[in-house]
Amino acid sequence: MNMITRRLCLLAVPLALAGFSASPVLAQQLSLGQISTYLNSFTSAEGEFTQINSDGTISTGTIYIKRPNRVRFEYNPPEQSLVVAGGGQVAIFDPRSDTGPDRYPLNQTPLSIILERNIDLTRTDMVTGHTSDGTSTTVTAQDPDRAQYGNIQMVYTSSPVELRQWIVTDETGQQTTVILGDLAKDGRVPDILFNIQREMRNWNN
Repeated sequence: MNMITRRLCLLAVPLALAGFSASPVLAQQLSLGQISTYLNSFTSAEGEFTQINSDGTISTGTIYIKRPNRVRFEYNPPEQSLVVAGGGQVAIFDPRSDTGPDRYPLNQTPLSIILERNIDLTRTDMVTGHTSDGTSTTVTAQDPDRAQYGNIQMVYTSSPVELRQWIVTDETGQQTTVILGDLAKDGRVPDILFNIQREMRNWNN
């Protein structure tokens, strides 16, 4: 499993771990239009996350999102890694590497779907699964032009609509889970957080 998958494939754990519990009142399944409207309703967000890697290890940290096409995962100690997406690229900074960050095109990770400028989950062949268990709605999506890179499974609750977790499955079938805390939306998230070249200079100092 490559490093981009370990850090950006985010994914399935019991909903209890996500900080919410089943309501005694069954929630109506959210439509793809409702979810798209929610995702398009904010351009930036910040919050805590818990990540469960495919090998069972757990990391925590802070996520910063700034659409379009920017995200940053800062990991809490003792983890020393950093993931930055900006300028159409993803950079994985690993202190164990002596060759600099691994870099990949952003469009090679399914996470790019929810970072687009205009998110439309109703696009033909984008959504491959859309279910509800009465307490949450789960949507599985892929880039229809790059389905070979895997998919992202997102879990949403309603009243109000919130993204609670996602699972990214890579091209080899391995999964990583990211569970989101409460997201603070549309606050000040500086562009400099997504400057890969700056991070490379700082990383080498």
